[in-house]
Amino acid sequence: MGYKLETHVHTIVSSACGHSTPAEMAAFYKAAGFDGICITEHFYLGNTCIDKDLTWDEWVDAYAKAYFLAKKEGDRIGLDVFFGWETSYAGEDFLIYGLGPEWLKAHPDVVRWDQKEQYEAVHSDGGFVVQAHPFRERNYMTEIKLHPYHSDAWEVMNACNFPYENRLAYEEAVKCGKPMTAGSDIHRVRVTKCGKLFGLELAEPLQDIRDLKEIVTEGHCRLIMEESQLSAPPLNPWFEVTVFGRENERILQDHPYYPDAGKAEDPHGRANPMGRVSLPGDPENDAS
Repeated sequence: MGYKLETHVHTIVSSACGHSTPAEMAAFYKAAGFDGICITEHFYLGNTCIDKDLTWDEWVDAYAKAYFLAKKEGDRIGLDVFFGWETSYAGEDFLIYGLGPEWLKAHPDVVRWDQKEQYEAVHSDGGFVVQAHPFRERNYMTEIKLHPYHSDAWEVMNACNFPYENRLAYEEAVKCGKPMTAGSDIHRVRVTKCGKLFGLELAEPLQDIRDLKEIVTEGHCRLIMEESQLSAPPLNPWFEVTVFGRENERILQDHPYYPDAGKAEDPHGRANPMGRVSLPGDPENDAS
């Protein structure tokens, strides 16, 4: 069996929407059979709970505390823990891997970069940029924004997405040859929208998070996901879709993704029920 990596984890320490502690997340993933996790808390312009009145260095230290707490527990129980972050542009999100807290301290202007500037700066220092859940539709958003030129890969399978959103992302990534990742986007242990954990399975243990970029872009991994996501009913997005070109110019897409299908349900006010993740050895599993 390969090396199982969770790529998208939030905790109560740095994400305002988090519910579980870093140690609880580490223990949960160890019990679930994963070998490593990436702590990717919501960053400065996203749903963070870190006080913005702190100096920049103080803010980064407080933000990175979740990673260090998870790593301490991971070292104790035998789980690899890696640092990352999730930037936000009004609901349009990117996962950044391969750079650490000291890099953030040296780049306080990171909070003012646009998507193109972010990609170029992260890329120039060997980092890895993944557009998170690119076809997500929620009531805090106004459109879908795709960045084929300002990301190295797309997170096409997200365990807290609706299935049609994942199917749209997967099929569009295949169409344009975009490397793919999967992640749970978990905020509370045992809970994701589909009641499953997503991630990546690598052929070899991940020794350095900086290696993830090559592993994904060269296709040396497989998506941990539910295959049923790919057979979800085909639906066109409710929101308009904008693709950003190489120079960050907006290009409105005026074609349906599935000509014979209707639109998805209006996401404003849509219920978002969550499912419970079962672990190996749970009584309900033993009984089956």
